[in-house]
Amino acid sequence: MFKRETSIVVQHHGDVQCALGKVAIQGFGMSVYSFFVDGLLIDTGSNSLAQEFQSFFKDLPMEQIALTHAHEDHAGNAAWLQQQRDVPIYLHGKSLQTCTQDGDYPLYRQALWGERPAFLAQPIGTTLQTKTAIWDVIETPGHTTDHLAFYNRQTGAMFTGDLYIQTKTKVVLDEENIVHTLASLKKLLNYDFKEIYCCHAGYLANGRNRILEKIAYIEEMEEKVRHLFQQGYSVEEMTSRIFPREYPIVKVSGDQWSSKHIINAFIRHFTQESLQ
Repeated sequence: MFKRETSIVVQHHGDVQCALGKVAIQGFGMSVYSFFVDGLLIDTGSNSLAQEFQSFFKDLPMEQIALTHAHEDHAGNAAWLQQQRDVPIYLHGKSLQTCTQDGDYPLYRQALWGERPAFLAQPIGTTLQTKTAIWDVIETPGHTTDHLAFYNRQTGAMFTGDLYIQTKTKVVLDEENIVHTLASLKKLLNYDFKEIYCCHAGYLANGRNRILEKIAYIEEMEEKVRHLFQQGYSVEEMTSRIFPREYPIVKVSGDQWSSKHIINAFIRHFTQESLQ
């Protein structure tokens, strides 16, 4: 039987309240943020941190909830909030049906993030209206097909969900597509922002520069893969050359997380290019 260690810290950046939830099991830890601004809650955190996040939600003058995507660490407390608060929950239309049933995902993710109970959401539009601002709802697939980012036109703040996370991505989920992630990162550059709020890295004052750095990193990686692919290297050989380090999450997840998924996405992209 495993024991979770959990905690929460609430930080403030301007008018944004940032709730940083942390969970650890046997020394392996992860963190996830929920953000509140202008009556809007962005993501609900994980159910493994239910007690901690509920203490954060308790006194918030919440008017609506927007989810960047339906993963359990972002939607884990949506069902509880639906029971406790009479406020709408908005989500990409692709995941509305999925969220009417309890989340179904591997045990290692359940151990870390807990359950994702069923809830009812409404399809999100192209914009959101809060008390003092209009928000652009930006489709940013890559991490998931239903992924969204939210841009506050008044303040210029960009809420990026799991699009950024870190500059030098080494492993991704099997459902991720790094080619789509790259396109989504470039899409953000059409908006006038400097700071970003990332659901795992938190508040980044130099967020635009971080996005540019991640774009450059992925493009450089793409060229490495292209070069090795043209020379006839296998996926395994390319993976070991570009990502020589072994990451514990690969074994723990049974390859659901792996560097190979990055390589394979680029190869599919190159193949499609050659057919055009």
